[in-house]
Amino acid sequence: MIAAHADWSIDPRKRWVSIARQGPQGWRAEAPVPVGAPAALLASLLAEGVPVAMGLDLPLGVPRGFADGRREAGFVEFLRGRAGDAGFFTVAATLADVSRERPFYPARGVKGMTRAAHAAALGLADAAGLSRWCDRATAERPAGAPVFWTLGANQSGKAAIAAWRDWLAPGLAAGAPYAIWPFDGGLHGLLAPGRAVLAEVYPAEALRHLGLVMRGSKRVQADRAALGTALLAVMAVRRVVPSPALRAMAEAGFGADAAGEDRFDSVIGLLGLIGVLDGLRPDFVPQDASIRAWEGWVLGQTALPRA
Repeated sequence: MIAAHADWSIDPRKRWVSIARQGPQGWRAEAPVPVGAPAALLASLLAEGVPVAMGLDLPLGVPRGFADGRREAGFVEFLRGRAGDAGFFTVAATLADVSRERPFYPARGVKGMTRAAHAAALGLADAAGLSRWCDRATAERPAGAPVFWTLGANQSGKAAIAAWRDWLAPGLAAGAPYAIWPFDGGLHGLLAPGRAVLAEVYPAEALRHLGLVMRGSKRVQADRAALGTALLAVMAVRRVVPSPALRAMAEAGFGADAAGEDRFDSVIGLLGLIGVLDGLRPDFVPQDASIRAWEGWVLGQTALPRA
């Protein structure tokens, strides 16, 4: 099979994908490359005639409170129905513009704005209602950002807009051969030639699953390079053979430019995905109807929210 992981951004220059192909002795992993047009990328991988599993570092799902009362059966149907819905993806400039049909906020920083006010504008009980269960802090990692929040460094709303609006919603509406885990079923059961199985993967979560500890900041080339030896050792244990270009990139800290952290994250996410494909971690999903229909889950995550 083929495994791939894309680190996502609203900026196409910061979208990088790492790809590995499985053989009798394990996996052969290539150096990260720009994603380009995601539909074209997946079409080229599917053309190889083997199952494709692709991790995405972006939200796949919406919070349960937002889903309450919707007519769709779940997130996949909901996302398919957003194809061509420009209003839904237009970021609200003020709270007065926020609604269930225009949930992303804010377009820019406004004095005194709060997530609690954003939640109230969406009809949610409190700020916690903006987050899916998998976004919340666990004993193993801090909280992730709410899906619809679009301000600051710790936000995922803009990446969600870019992927949902420009790729996933129109692709699903056009009948693209995509299955989205966990909404469509278990990861291993979905894998089949001619189908791409998409799953949400957090590199920060995967880093812990790999037993790696990042000293300093992943935004600093020297700190990424300091992890290179340990990263290559993890690959060896997990039967992932890096190409010469990937080995050199890992040893050099994935480059000095601003996209170095994105290339690093794409490799970490790929190794996390392979760990689940190889059975080193389960494709665990809590027995919760809202998670399985609407919220989704992070692949490989087994820790539940603290609260």
